[in-house]
Amino acid sequence: MGEELRTTLVDRLGAIAAKAVAYTLMILFTVMTLYPIFWLVMNSFKSTKEFQVSQLSMPVEPTLSNYVEAWKMGDFALLFPNSILYTVGATLGIVLVSLLAGFAFAKIGSRATKPIYNSFVIGILITAQSLMIPLFLEVNLLGIYNTRIAVLLVYIGTGLPLGVYLATEYIRSIPNALIESARIDGAGFFRIFWKIVLPMAMPVAVTLSILNISNIWNEFALINILVSRTELKSLPLGIYKFSGSLSTDYGKQFAALTIGMIPMLLFYIIFRRQITKGVAAGAVKG
Repeated sequence: MGEELRTTLVDRLGAIAAKAVAYTLMILFTVMTLYPIFWLVMNSFKSTKEFQVSQLSMPVEPTLSNYVEAWKMGDFALLFPNSILYTVGATLGIVLVSLLAGFAFAKIGSRATKPIYNSFVIGILITAQSLMIPLFLEVNLLGIYNTRIAVLLVYIGTGLPLGVYLATEYIRSIPNALIESARIDGAGFFRIFWKIVLPMAMPVAVTLSILNISNIWNEFALINILVSRTELKSLPLGIYKFSGSLSTDYGKQFAALTIGMIPMLLFYIIFRRQITKGVAAGAVKG
C-alpha cells in the first residue's frame, strides 16, 4: 500500500513539474514574441532625442506628432487604401482560383491533369526574386506597367502554386461518392463546386487567406518594380522612405512601422477564432 502511494505521489509530482515547465516555456515564448512589439510601439511615442538618451525606458514626454508627421511624409493616406485593395483583391483571387483548380485536378481527371498540376506545383520552388526581371519585362510588353491590374495579376500568379497544391490535396479527401451522386442528379461541375466542394473546403480557404493576407500586406520587392507612381504604391514602399534621409529620425520611423503593423494585429485579434478553427480543421482533414 505504501509503495502504491509513493508511486502515485511521484506520478503527480512529475505531472506538476511537466506542467510547470510547459507553462514556463509558453510564458517565455510569449514574452519574447510580444516584447519587440511593445518596444516598437513604446519608442514610437518618443522624440529622437529622448530615444537616443534611453532606448529601454518608458517615454517621459509621449507625443503623437511622430504619427502625424509619419502619416504625411509617408503619403499613407494614398498608400493605405492601395494596400487594402491589393491584399483583399489578390487574396480573394488566389483562394477562388486555387479552389477551382484544386477541384479540377482532384475530381475531374484527364490526360492533361497531371502535367498541368505539376507545372503549378513546381512554382513553389521558384523564388520571387528570380522572377523580378521577367515580370518587369512582361508587364512592360503587355502595356500594364504602372497599373493596379499588373500588381493584382502578379500577386495572384505568385500565390497560386502553394494555393493550388494545398487546395488539391484537401479536396482529394472529399468523398467521390458526393460528387458522383450530384452528377447522377444532373448537377454540372460548377454547381457541384459551389454547392458541395466550396462549403466543405472552407478550412483550406481560411488557411490560404491567412497565409496570403500577411504575405501580400508586407510584400515589398515585386510591387517596387511594378509601379513607380506614388498613387499606386503600397504601405511598405511608404515605410521604406524612412530608411533614407530620415533613417536617423527614429520616432517617425517607429511610428511608420507601427502604422503598417496595426492592421495585421487587428486582423488576427478580430478573426482569431476563425483562424484557429480553420487551421485546426485544415490540419485534421489534411
